[in-house]
Amino acid sequence: MDPVVETCKKSAVDGMNMFLRNFAHVPDDKLNFQVTPTAKSPLRIAAHTALYMGRFAAMMRDRKLPSPVDLDAWLKLVEAEETAITTREDMEKAFRAGTDEVLAVLDSLTPEDLEFAFDSGLGFSFSMRQMMALPGWHATLHTGQIDFLQTCWGDQHVHLS
Repeated sequence: MDPVVETCKKSAVDGMNMFLRNFAHVPDDKLNFQVTPTAKSPLRIAAHTALYMGRFAAMMRDRKLPSPVDLDAWLKLVEAEETAITTREDMEKAFRAGTDEVLAVLDSLTPEDLEFAFDSGLGFSFSMRQMMALPGWHATLHTGQIDFLQTCWGDQHVHLS
């Protein structure tokens, strides 16, 4: 197996585990905490992060980026999917299922697939190798948001486990 595939698989799993570990320290009474009325809550950030694992898997599997004709309608659909996740357990289930999908797609890629270029439809493209790195990077990025929100409610602990 290509070492890049193995690295991306490890990154996806590590990113998920780090996110879930940090999210486990969000108290139940803070799951829907919002810094401002228009800010995303920890649960909404977690739902977004979890659902994108499956979305990344679909993009890699289908060799296609989402290209919504009606961006507002697509964003409302994404919002509805995220807000439909209302519990920590449902979020974790979606996260693990999406990560499993990512791993399965990564395992299925051929050397030729690794050279595929996604067309953004916006005048630029990016490689399958870049897409393969997104699941782990995305989870790590949103872990930082959870860390920030924890400081907003006074949690200054470093959560290593």
